[in-house]
Amino acid sequence: MRFFYYNVKYRIRKSRRVKEVLNKVIRKNGFIPGDLNYIITNNRIIKELNYRYLRHNYATDVISFKFDKGKKINGEVYISIEKVRANAKKYKVSVRNELMRVLIHGTLHLCNFTDYNIEEKLNMKKEEDYWLNSMND
Repeated sequence: MRFFYYNVKYRIRKSRRVKEVLNKVIRKNGFIPGDLNYIITNNRIIKELNYRYLRHNYATDVISFKFDKGKKINGEVYISIEKVRANAKKYKVSVRNELMRVLIHGTLHLCNFTDYNIEEKLNMKKEEDYWLNSMND
């Protein structure tokens, strides 16, 4: 599991703790962490990815790409730190808290969670909250 930063100055602090939580998310959902890259980038890059692969012409906070279908998860999670900052302000939480939510959200997608309808969105939110709260223990 690696973190990369593309065209941004932001850096994750205490990345070892973040990796521990993400590994637990993966293992609790019955998978094994494989080759995982988390790329923190900006709105322009994530909008390009969103359009190229999903045909959505807008920036989003997170996009996940899973590279296989087995128990071992290999993939990439792209995160727009600009969207994370805007959402943190909107929801009145810290940037770190919102970034963790998005990291967890992207990881849940790699674990085959989807959020296409209200029920799935509520289920993902519940999982996100569980893991965010586990960090405060």
